[in-house]
Amino acid sequence: MTIESSTQQDIQTILKLYDYATAYQQKMKAILWPSFTEDQIEQEIINSQQWKICIDGDIACVWMTTFDDPFIWEERNKDPSVYIHRIATNPNYRGRNFVKHIVDWAKTYAKQHHKQYIRLDTAGNNEKLIAYYTSCGFNFLGANPLKETSNLPKHYHNTPVCLFEMEVES
Repeated sequence: MTIESSTQQDIQTILKLYDYATAYQQKMKAILWPSFTEDQIEQEIINSQQWKICIDGDIACVWMTTFDDPFIWEERNKDPSVYIHRIATNPNYRGRNFVKHIVDWAKTYAKQHHKQYIRLDTAGNNEKLIAYYTSCGFNFLGANPLKETSNLPKHYHNTPVCLFEMEVES
């Protein structure tokens, strides 16, 4: 298993994994992600924000990172943090606890970039996901309504957002 930056050649696979994730969300009656575009993913790759876990040449999991998330984290955004978004797993590799691997990677990544926290969020009050993220070492900060959602995708509108963070050891 390796963790590496995604490349332009990965765009179609990333989009397919997002489609699988959305289908799974629908099956679980969770809040659905919006559609993502090739241009959006391409820009994230150019900005070194798209990551992947590879197993035997297959992309098993993808996610996106940012160092800024003001519309979701509001006043807490001033804290030096790595924000993890859109974790999507290839259905052939479900159940392998990739978030725990992402956390281990993110601790090193955060230290390299002088960040104090690793953070993620999820729209809606998904109790199974809350339990999973806390089992991966995140502190659940609660389900909060967002003050301003006009700049966010629709899945953040009219629903609480569950916030999670973990402090990076110095």
